[in-house]
Amino acid sequence: MKRSFSSLFAVIFILVILAILFLTMMPQWTSDKKVPLSEFSTERALGKVEAISKQPHYVGSQNHDQVAAYLQKELQKLGLTTSIQEGYTLTEWGNLVKSKNILARINGTSNNSKALLLLSHYDSAPHSYSHGASDAGSGVATILESVRAFLYTKKPHKNDIIILFSDAEELGLNGAALFVTQHNWAKEVGLVLNFEARGTSGPSYMLMETNGGNAGMVKEFAAAETPFPVSNSLMYSIYKMLPNDTDLTVFREQKSIQGYNFAFIDDHYNYHTAQDDISHLNKNTLAHQGTYLMPLLSYFSNANLNTTKSTEDYVYFTIPFTFVSYPFSWVLPMVIIAFVLFLFLVFIGIGKKILTIQRVARGFIPFLGSLILTGLITFFGWKGLLKLYPQYNDLLNGFTYNGHAYIAAFVLLALAITLFFYQLLSSKKAAINQYVAPLFIWLVINGLLAIYLKGAGFLIIPVYFGLFLFGYYIITQKNNKTLNLILSIPALLLLVPFIQMFPIGLGLKVLFGSAILTVLTFGLLLPTFGHFTKKGLWSFLFLMLSIGFFAKAHYESGYELGKAKSNSLLYLYNADTDKASWATYDVNLDSWTKEYLGENPKPAKALNQTPLFSKYNSGFTYAADAPKKELQKPTAAFLTDSIAGNKRYLKIRISPNRAVNRYDIFANNKMEFYDLKANGATHINQNGTQFARKGKKLLSYYVVDNAPLEMEFNINSGSVFDMELMESSFDLMRNPLFAITKRASWMMPTPFVLTDAVVIAQRIKPTPKAIETPIVALPSVPLKKERIIIATDTAKVR
Repeated sequence: MKRSFSSLFAVIFILVILAILFLTMMPQWTSDKKVPLSEFSTERALGKVEAISKQPHYVGSQNHDQVAAYLQKELQKLGLTTSIQEGYTLTEWGNLVKSKNILARINGTSNNSKALLLLSHYDSAPHSYSHGASDAGSGVATILESVRAFLYTKKPHKNDIIILFSDAEELGLNGAALFVTQHNWAKEVGLVLNFEARGTSGPSYMLMETNGGNAGMVKEFAAAETPFPVSNSLMYSIYKMLPNDTDLTVFREQKSIQGYNFAFIDDHYNYHTAQDDISHLNKNTLAHQGTYLMPLLSYFSNANLNTTKSTEDYVYFTIPFTFVSYPFSWVLPMVIIAFVLFLFLVFIGIGKKILTIQRVARGFIPFLGSLILTGLITFFGWKGLLKLYPQYNDLLNGFTYNGHAYIAAFVLLALAITLFFYQLLSSKKAAINQYVAPLFIWLVINGLLAIYLKGAGFLIIPVYFGLFLFGYYIITQKNNKTLNLILSIPALLLLVPFIQMFPIGLGLKVLFGSAILTVLTFGLLLPTFGHFTKKGLWSFLFLMLSIGFFAKAHYESGYELGKAKSNSLLYLYNADTDKASWATYDVNLDSWTKEYLGENPKPAKALNQTPLFSKYNSGFTYAADAPKKELQKPTAAFLTDSIAGNKRYLKIRISPNRAVNRYDIFANNKMEFYDLKANGATHINQNGTQFARKGKKLLSYYVVDNAPLEMEFNINSGSVFDMELMESSFDLMRNPLFAITKRASWMMPTPFVLTDAVVIAQRIKPTPKAIETPIVALPSVPLKKERIIIATDTAKVR
């Protein structure tokens, strides 16, 4: 090979390895309906997703009931007997709802074994018109199609298989909580396979839910031999430190039932939006879900599910078609051995006069300089882009439609900066001396990881391959370019996926982390890059490519159909002040919101004194006066209001006088609540008598069938009663009292917040007027007479 082409060959080799890596993460084909009935068919599964996601089907909507009926019929077509579990739950999020779970069971041959639970939720996200194709129609369809294929084979299996399509996951994991705390089958479950989505494309990642160690889970997953595993223990360690919020979390926390989550996260900007429809769901991603469940269903339907429990943790990671694992106890010794080997090789190198202290010290300059400069440029560069393109703030999840272009642009810029630094110190004799710096930095990083984040222990593996290269040169004093490339493969396979994964999963605000990791990866590949004869030329080339991706991102920075701008609008009537307002969460108003808020709306600080829940703690930004409409206010009836000792006992029923979807109940922070029940449900994590809450919010009630909210509790008799409610209907766009202009095709409702709603806010006030009235109770409450005090004002707002 001629010297002038060696660097080009190296770049092509690296690109080929990366192409193999990313193309083998998931299937790159989809099976059609002609595949054998004993196999998973993506097309058949896709047909089920289409049926589920024809319309938004959030809890309380008519479409929700239609989807539930469809799923029962699909299970019955498989020859299964279905059952419905209904009931109220008040979960950790403070959300109360009546869930409707759909269940079926496939009996195994053993009477003493634990059951395998297949889990996904069928409700879609409220407020934002999400069709729920990916989240989680894809999970439901994956289970239906996999179970169909499994039953077709008629192979005997030991363990019972329970199918649970849970309800109200989007509201607070309520359906899962209902099953875990109130269904007899819950105590029989030994393992859960949960299928989810946080985007609409990309590989599906496996994440575990365990209370103890993961060793048993790791070993059993490896034994199942899924063909396209994508996971690692760094993701597992980070996941355990974050507040988890999948249905599977309820199983782990309430009953110590562990399991596996499978979820895809790319195209995160479609998550919980109107764009979560069949057209945005990637077929290969759906196929990937099937490649997990088919072998896992076959394996765990016969496995001893008790073997998944362990007190030991394992490091694990995946490379193409391979799942590798070893104990946490190996992590620190591996780092120590690597450090000793490094010091030994440096000592030999100095003794043989291959290394010099001066050249080694100089080697830290380009490496640390690259790390610092790329980190700073990327960190402040992204902040600058947010100023130049304020529309990027419209997407609350933090990943823009052109986000992949920005990842490529900043990664290429990091390579350009690093190569430029090394061009300044590019003498051939200095190359091996410069390699000491990245090896030392990587050893320090792994030392810290071995103490604080052992799940990342596999990152020592590419360092070992770097040490092998370092040792080969020290011993032979020869640079073998082919060997350099071959031993660079582990760094490419283990490190590069994180460069893309971090900003996809955590948002573009962490792009600086991807840039820094790019430089760190470059450092391990320095034996290859360090011998490029024209580093300046390559630096310029990468800079031009970076500029090209920045230009691409600029070209794609606008909105269009399928890549819509999110916006929000609420009509809020305050019954206490008899005033109405338009309100929005938007930072950047558009033509649609300005039609109601005007060109110069006032800040909405007053409306945020009682903040509504939102995933990203979004508050109202702007408000404007609105005309009063003829709305029926809710009725607050005090069924019980008595004092005994130092406690005041209250039972309050709030009944809607119009079709509504949600109640938000707030109370003064100084009020302490005891023995609280809402529609007969206590808080799932309630310990003792005092009701724990954060801030003013007491609970949010998502209404099904316009059923009233009935709260029973007691407070200290000396407490000042200070409560308020917000009653919301999700019908602003179709309410006959309003003539709201339809959004443009490049707009959509903002996810994660209450929008497109008609809201009535009012204080909950007892009145001195007492009358005897028979109580119309909820179905679960026996009919009886009580002495009640009723707020009888149901006057219309005109």
